[in-house]
Amino acid sequence: MTLDDPLIEEAYRVLAERPGFLIRRLHQIHVAMFMEECAEFNMTPVQYSVLTALVDRPDLDQVTLGAQIGIDRTTTAGVLARLAERGLIQRRASPVDKRMKLAAITAEGRKLLRRMDKKAQRAHDRTIAPLPKEDRAVFLRYLLHLVDASNGYGRAPLHLP
Repeated sequence: MTLDDPLIEEAYRVLAERPGFLIRRLHQIHVAMFMEECAEFNMTPVQYSVLTALVDRPDLDQVTLGAQIGIDRTTTAGVLARLAERGLIQRRASPVDKRMKLAAITAEGRKLLRRMDKKAQRAHDRTIAPLPKEDRAVFLRYLLHLVDASNGYGRAPLHLP
């Protein structure tokens, strides 16, 4: 399907020229692929991102963790609660500030990530598979550039370590 295809209705043609519409649609497609590939693990892409972020950075507080993957405080709290219920992370009060909760991945969480990695990567690969191989890295660089250039507009700006 291309934009100059006479079978495409004008309304869709207008939507198909809007980057936000296409990015949202691609995100929906990717989530569906991730859920299909990783169905046996009962894990969302956001939960997978949280566990991944905790692998090399144990004892992150909720605010920092959310900032490192671009999710807000409320979402972070809910994700951490669900992961803790499953024994995939541990939460404890900060020794410096008892109001602050720290999160760390457990051995069970690490084991699950190792089991998921190939299937999650397959979902990522499938998302960009329709592009010619030589264009995939360029596409990812462009996405990173767009995110980086406009990051401050997000509800929860991404702050990579």
